[in-house]
Amino acid sequence: MVNYPPVYISEQGCPINLVGKTGQAVQISIHNPSQYICANCEQILPDWQQQQFLWVVVVLQQARYPLEDKTAQAEAEKERLREKFMRFGCDLAFNLRDRGYLTDLIDPRTGYPLLSHPGAVPHDDTAVVKALLDYPVIKNKCCVLVHPDWGTAVYPSVLISEAPPDIIQSVTKGIAPMHGWTEIS
Repeated sequence: MVNYPPVYISEQGCPINLVGKTGQAVQISIHNPSQYICANCEQILPDWQQQQFLWVVVVLQQARYPLEDKTAQAEAEKERLREKFMRFGCDLAFNLRDRGYLTDLIDPRTGYPLLSHPGAVPHDDTAVVKALLDYPVIKNKCCVLVHPDWGTAVYPSVLISEAPPDIIQSVTKGIAPMHGWTEIS
């Protein structure tokens, strides 16, 4: 098992706080991998062999509606937020890859990496966010995260990268405006 330095969550211990054009908040934080990712990395990302350091980028998007009930409105909102994450995540991942850092985003719907071969084990964004941020989870037909400010109106997603946290943070802040996200203090 690799000894990682302490968790790195942006400057002054705070996540990167953003807001979209429609007023929904986005929080992005950078973490050491959870025990699940450490134990299952080669089964989640079989293309990644013997990576010395990995970082998990947690992207939480505030939803317009609570997501705990399976309604047409909630499902449409999940799809909208998934698409927003996929666009942002691809930009971030390719930017980091262009700098020579292995990076992939996990499709929140399937749990499989988008840019690497899928492994035998899917990734569970909600479980990883619970492990890293200690947010409660409601278990009904699917597991739903409970954000301390947004309740169940939150859509979690994850990227994994070998890029150092300061590089991830810099690139994230650089591309966020291209996705309609403005940094707030």
